[in-house]
Amino acid sequence: MPARPATSSESPSIARRAEAAAIRNRDPEAQLTEVRSATSRRDLLGAFAVVPVAVWAKGRSVDFEASIAAPSDIVPLRRTNDGRQLSRVRYHRAESFFAPIEKGFTFRRGDELYQAGIVIQLALSAHLLDVGFDDAWCARNIGLYLNRSLEHANATGLDHDCPELKRLAEFLSPYGRWRDPRPSPTADACPLSHEQICRRTRDLLKRVREVTGHPRPRGRSPRNG
Repeated sequence: MPARPATSSESPSIARRAEAAAIRNRDPEAQLTEVRSATSRRDLLGAFAVVPVAVWAKGRSVDFEASIAAPSDIVPLRRTNDGRQLSRVRYHRAESFFAPIEKGFTFRRGDELYQAGIVIQLALSAHLLDVGFDDAWCARNIGLYLNRSLEHANATGLDHDCPELKRLAEFLSPYGRWRDPRPSPTADACPLSHEQICRRTRDLLKRVREVTGHPRPRGRSPRNG
């Protein structure tokens, strides 16, 4: 039965619960659109963060076990120390997997696309874990679909609006299909060149680092990302 609209005499909390119930009754794509269109990045980061990202980067104590007032009931978000630590590991792994591509190592086109898919998913996962998504939930509902991961990340404060990255994510998804030792003519249809993939992936990694406040991996300087 559709959720009853809240009247003016009802409290704001009841109105918010009614709105959340209405959102739950829609399909997942409609839910995600609701969050993205109705909530600004400033509102989202204000809801997710106990303190600003800059404070986390300085190593000050934060109550990561506190529940988060998520803008909808798409998935319960809860920031934890474990999630924060796993987020950092994912970001550093993304940098590690990206190094051979960025340094110009020779890949078959399909192998390069698979490697790029790993990097992009690790980077986006670092953001999702940092804002409180559960890793098991992501595995079940996002899987190897970079386009889904990018949608959820941008809906929860990543705010990385890059048409080229979006096209690449759509083309690669699910990125596991590029893990094939046989030559694939489909790989040549990728809308981005090697140089474009490098630029857009580096931009994403930079953005994830800015939003999460994670330090660069050891051995990397501001000059090389």
